[in-house]
Amino acid sequence: MMKPLMLALALAATAGAQAQNTPASAPAKAASVSSPAKKALVAKLLQLQQPGIEAMARQMAEQPALQMMQQVGPALQQRVPAERREAVGKDIQADARKYADEATPIVREKAIKLAPSTIGALLEEKFSEDELKQIIAIIESPANRKYQAMATDMQRALGEKLVAETRPAIEPKVKALEQSILKRLEAPAPAASATKP
Repeated sequence: MMKPLMLALALAATAGAQAQNTPASAPAKAASVSSPAKKALVAKLLQLQQPGIEAMARQMAEQPALQMMQQVGPALQQRVPAERREAVGKDIQADARKYADEATPIVREKAIKLAPSTIGALLEEKFSEDELKQIIAIIESPANRKYQAMATDMQRALGEKLVAETRPAIEPKVKALEQSILKRLEAPAPAASATKP
């Protein structure tokens, strides 16, 4: 969801740079002048981008749990008897979900609270009222809304075609990697005396 903001900011920055290169352009400091109208535009822009801010906060909150979950598989194999692995794995997943359920609202609330003094301050400093209006118009445009609504369909279409087109080349490589990993895990460790010169 932050992508429309980044696109809009890039377009506005380009438009602003072009305007500054023309003789009739206002001084560069005009973009940093703040007014109640400009503050209202920044607030509206932040409101439009709140889903993206919340998504970023969720990703940041969940990242530690995701990193730990990536390490769980090997640890389960090494430390937990085979008959208990499934149950322990489910317990760990439940713990990770509990962490995410508790941490995400904290980070999301703080992100929303900090957005005006961070993102908002940058927008207010770097963009004129006219540029902010242009960015809002881009984000609110029916074409942009339609494009954003299609994001899932576009990703799915590309993903399905990509998997179909690359499966013959990638599947053997995945199997070879899997076999290599299994062999390394099953291979006995070299004796200490064998490694000395």
